[in-house]
Amino acid sequence: MTTTVWLTGLPSSGKSTLARVLTDRQRALRPVEHLDGDVIRADLFPELGFDRRDRMENVRRIGLLAAMFAAHDVLSVVSVIAPFRESRDAVRAAHAEQGLTFLEVYVDAPAQVCAERDVKGLYARARTGRISGLTGADAAYEAPTTPDLRLRTAESSIDECVSRIEELIALSARARLVAVADGAQG
Repeated sequence: MTTTVWLTGLPSSGKSTLARVLTDRQRALRPVEHLDGDVIRADLFPELGFDRRDRMENVRRIGLLAAMFAAHDVLSVVSVIAPFRESRDAVRAAHAEQGLTFLEVYVDAPAQVCAERDVKGLYARARTGRISGLTGADAAYEAPTTPDLRLRTAESSIDECVSRIEELIALSARARLVAVADGAQG
């Protein structure tokens, strides 16, 4: 498979929910691993803070893990805010250098919808000043300019969104096969 599906978006946009459902559905078809940004940060990289440098380092490290899985034909499904285009582009480039497919999925939901969904209470704590640096509240999020797929989760169901990701994976796999076949004939 050699593919990483990278779901990026604001907190509470639906990244982890979509990743869990996608992972469950794909598990019947192939080896798959879900790398959740919150879990990875807490369990593997607790020394990283939330300034720009540490956020970029967190994304770089998660990108390395995703590439390791993808290189071993495990579909890597990543759900992480990854607020900076530069860091996402670097992960894409690192995948390309290894001949791996990187599919950026922008999980797009308006900040107001994210605040209403806020299962962790982050937006509420940011509003009351108990936390600062929340992406989408008082810290920047640089939305992808040319994602491979844009999902508007305030307008589509979970099933519709996951089906669109699965279609993207299938299209990517077909394109890769065609490219390999063309290279063998050339």
